Amino acid sequence: MIPASIDDVTADWLADVTGFDVEEAEVEQIGVGIGVSSALYRVHLRGPACPGSVIVKLPALDAAAVFTSTMLRMYVREVRFFTELSSRSPVRVPAGWHAAVDEETSRFVVVMEDMGQMRTVDQVEGMSVTDAARAVDELAAWHATWWRQADELAGAGVTVSLGDPVYPAVLPLVFGEGWEKVTAELDVPAPILEVGPRFAAAIPRLLTDLCRAPTTVIHGDFRADNILFAPDASVVLLDFQLIGTGSGAYDLAYFVTQSVTVDVAAEHERALFERWTAGLRAGGVPAEDLGRMWEDYRTAALFCLVYPVVASRGMDLTDPRQRGLLECMNERFARAVEQLDLAELL
Repeated sequence: MIPASIDDVTADWLADVTGFDVEEAEVEQIGVGIGVSSALYRVHLRGPACPGSVIVKLPALDAAAVFTSTMLRMYVREVRFFTELSSRSPVRVPAGWHAAVDEETSRFVVVMEDMGQMRTVDQVEGMSVTDAARAVDELAAWHATWWRQADELAGAGVTVSLGDPVYPAVLPLVFGEGWEKVTAELDVPAPILEVGPRFAAAIPRLLTDLCRAPTTVIHGDFRADNILFAPDASVVLLDFQLIGTGSGAYDLAYFVTQSVTVDVAAEHERALFERWTAGLRAGGVPAEDLGRMWEDYRTAALFCLVYPVVASRGMDLTDPRQRGLLECMNERFARAVEQLDLAELL
């Protein structure tokens, strides 16, 4: 049961798909400027034994974002995460009460637990070292759970491998469109201008390097806006539209290069990397599997230029939140280019 729009998300529909005795439902849009690949809504419920609210996720309102999300099977991935993987996650995730997708179209829906009471960290402000360390611990547990088991999941279509042909087929095109927009509408830092013009041609090679064994399930969008902190110090992870198979260093590099400030990354990057590898070993990953991880980390850090540039296609850069997020991502990526000497990888 997939609604055509949020107007179809009624009390009766919610009762049918969740099993809750919903008598009234009041919808508000949330996450504007954050969830650019999807439209997010908080639905307030009234009825006996109902939760006070749920989160409903539908396709993005922007056609370009829907196109990219459909081509990259993002909506399919999130639904299959909730139906097939969420019960195995060592990291707390929202309960999924309904998840459905039409694999031939862009229509999908997820109805999930509202975690709005948890503490958030604004990605633009950046995480503290303490919060970042907690997030890295959870990331290591996540990766250890599926270490050397993820290729089968990609083969079954539950995840998408970084080596999947869809990426080199789609990403150079959409990167080029985003690059044109970003360079026209923003002041792009010099280190990014150095690597950007050569980046699209390097995408296939970078992806090949990042899907060499040993692989694991990667979250694919492990950043501050998708991480919540509970009062008991536990971490809650959101957004599973980029669930994939590849090097775990991919998630770590994206997180460290984009979710902490330039100063924090410059001082603590290597320590966070070593904390992650220690967590992998504690989770049963053999030490001999980790010898190439710093090389993978640098490769992933370079590849992560794709995120802000491709995302910009579906962003309104006159909106302060969206523009601020993109500018901050560019500043942090520029730091990584210089300090990790990423230009030499092109």
